[in-house]
Amino acid sequence: QVQLVESGGGLVQPGGSLMLSCAASGSNISIYTMAWVRQAPGKQRVLVATVSSGGHTNYADSVKGRFTISRDNAKNTVYLRLDSLKPEDTAVYYCNARASGSYYFQWGQGTQVTVSS
Repeated sequence: QVQLVESGGGLVQPGGSLMLSCAASGSNISIYTMAWVRQAPGKQRVLVATVSSGGHTNYADSVKGRFTISRDNAKNTVYLRLDSLKPEDTAVYYCNARASGSYYFQWGQGTQVTVSS
C-alpha cells in the first residue's frame, strides 16, 4: 500500500516562496503521472500541476509561471516550488498519482500553505 507524506508548508507573506515535498513509500511512483492538488476551506480539491513519468509538466492557469512541479525518481519524491505566492494560494496541498481524472492512492494528510501579511 502506497503512503504519501506531504511536507514543507507554512505561513508566508504575499510574494514569498515555499518548496513542498511529497515522499512516497510502498511503491515505485516513477511510472505514474503525479499531481499536486489543493483544497481551500469550504471548497473542493483543485488540480494545480502534474508531471508525467517522462517529466512533462502541466499547470492550472492560476499558478502558471509561479509554481514549478518536479520529481526525483531516485528519491521516490515529487516537489512543488511555489513562488510569488498570493493570499488566494492559501490551501492544504496534497499529492497523488493521477490518470484520466482519477487518483490512484489514498490521500495523505496534506501540508498547509497560508499566505498572509
